[in-house]
Amino acid sequence: MSELIDNRAHRVRTLKDIIKKLHAGEPPETVKDRLKELVRQTDYSEIVAMEQELMAEGMPAEEIQSMCDLHSQVTREVLVQPPPKTVPPGHPVDTFRRENEALQGVILRMREAMAKIKKLRDDADPGPLLLEWRQAYNDLMDIEKHYQRKEHTLFPCLERHGITGPSKVMWGKDDEVRDLLETLGEALSQQGATAAEWKIVAETVAEAALQAVEEMIYKEENILLPMCLDTFTDDEWAEIWASSPRYGWCLVEPREGYQPPEAIIPEALKIPTSEAIRLPTGTLSLKQLIHIFSTLPVDLTFVDAEDRVAFFSEGPDRIFPRSKAIIGRKVQHCHPPRSVSIVDQILDDFRAGRQSVAEFWIDFRGRFVHIRYFAVRDEKGEYMGTLEVTQDVTRIRKLEGERRLLQYDEQPQAQGEIQ
Repeated sequence: MSELIDNRAHRVRTLKDIIKKLHAGEPPETVKDRLKELVRQTDYSEIVAMEQELMAEGMPAEEIQSMCDLHSQVTREVLVQPPPKTVPPGHPVDTFRRENEALQGVILRMREAMAKIKKLRDDADPGPLLLEWRQAYNDLMDIEKHYQRKEHTLFPCLERHGITGPSKVMWGKDDEVRDLLETLGEALSQQGATAAEWKIVAETVAEAALQAVEEMIYKEENILLPMCLDTFTDDEWAEIWASSPRYGWCLVEPREGYQPPEAIIPEALKIPTSEAIRLPTGTLSLKQLIHIFSTLPVDLTFVDAEDRVAFFSEGPDRIFPRSKAIIGRKVQHCHPPRSVSIVDQILDDFRAGRQSVAEFWIDFRGRFVHIRYFAVRDEKGEYMGTLEVTQDVTRIRKLEGERRLLQYDEQPQAQGEIQ
């Protein structure tokens, strides 16, 4: 056993040294040849351990992210691919795998449309072929649900087990894919371009986006999902399964078959229900309190003094979905890497007493969203945490004049209500 452990440690050290040379500018082909000489085979756990050690030694996650695809290229030929573990239909991993398969099908459709356009004369009108390309792109954009569900259900569970690399590096790679797809969408929205111009879009913008999506599918299938299957407990899979519907499904629906154990409620959410909760200005039952929070026209999230998510409200129309898996998670890990510096600045300013409120407003999927952060302090002024309040103010911004008489607005029809 000690020999096996030492061999594994040796491979991780060798991987790390070779990857450092890659970061220092050594040509990928040279690094790849040396890797094949020194490491005849490795598995996903050793690649993850290598990246974790690099970060522990001070290499920024952003640098690892920028070289992540090269890491994949140079290690692919020595990566052992064990048979994928079987899971019942409808298990979260089954759904992720089927979504990846569907995404590959959409990529094939897009490439077929692009290939047909490339065969046209430069001055030709691509006509229906461009429509095929755009339709495939619209289907591909369903990938956002896949990424959201991965980032908010799998990553927090990995962090519980001390595995932080994926949430720091892979989330950043997800954002790169999002940016590339957004650029492609802007290009595809153009009107009046010739076949020659569309050929350039296909060879540059489109191909870069599709390759990035394919690279992420490879990383999920060969590193992320096997790692999760080897690491998570049945209760954690049940928690992931229960949290998944709020993020939606990418191109396919989950199958029937998976029977999770009873959903596990994190300790942070367990509150005695037999007693009323006495507050300085009144008394509420737990049931009343839950439904008050779910009725408020704002989304609330509270981060405690240690920067861990302690609570969020669950309204029927949350603007930004939340999973119960984030309870107890460092708030920095709940944001993509490019926005962590802003989060840290707000928390540092609140903790030091330099500021007490920070607010933003954004256009989000056709809605005008107001986001405010409030420092929460006790009666002595000691910092207790930060409250995030998010509100869709689209309708409020349109109000004019006055309404002094009672008038009920038309309510949206409840789901399943008879017409």
